[in-house]
Amino acid sequence: MTVDVDRMRHRLEEERERTGGAIDYLRREHPGSMEDEVEEMPLGNHMADMASVTIDREIDYSLQANEQRRLADIDAALRRIDGGTYGRCEACGSEIEEERLEAVPWTRLCIDDARKAEAG
Repeated sequence: MTVDVDRMRHRLEEERERTGGAIDYLRREHPGSMEDEVEEMPLGNHMADMASVTIDREIDYSLQANEQRRLADIDAALRRIDGGTYGRCEACGSEIEEERLEAVPWTRLCIDDARKAEAG
């Protein structure tokens, strides 16, 4: 199998742009700290309102962390393209299936090693 690295680079760059935009959006949505947001609430703020702010902020922090991990994975995949190792499993060295690369172009593991990693 020969991977069309030019096409995959293009897909990765598009995904990098989308991911960066998502991170920027999350940062703009909550530029201050959670404490700042709670302080902006009217006096007598209800515990449920504070809990809602906390949950919303935690969800956004989780989303941002996931997007940052994806961005790092995309950057690593682009480096693998530059280094000529894109499409090879980092665990076993075998070629990663084309279908897997199509689904997750930033993947670094073949499906078998990905399953092993998930299983712990």
